[in-house]
Amino acid sequence: MDEPLIATLVSRFYARVRRDPDLGPVFNRAISDWDHHLETLAAFWSALLLAPERLTAPRYKGNPMAAHLKHLERMTPALFDRWLALWAEATADVLPPPAAADALAKAARIATSLQLGLFYRPAA
Repeated sequence: MDEPLIATLVSRFYARVRRDPDLGPVFNRAISDWDHHLETLAAFWSALLLAPERLTAPRYKGNPMAAHLKHLERMTPALFDRWLALWAEATADVLPPPAAADALAKAARIATSLQLGLFYRPAA
């Protein structure tokens, strides 16, 4: 796996997201510059999926939680399940099976972490 392959994965995945009847409206309303967003996401996934020595340079400097908090009113836990389902399809289409399984496991951990940060409110 390398950065061009991850860029292909991200591009194909978000093309599906943009067309999805549930996710598309949320993402298309939130993102005004898709080219820039795809570059950011390719950097994010490269940092997660590649060994440090395989990165051309660490480029991702964002904060996924802060980015998602801005759109909390449009998100639901069910949307994360849909997001994971589309990610599973895209990884299976683009990556070799071991890499697809690794990418899916990491995405599931990210989805869980974001959902906890966005929706979990312990009883006082």
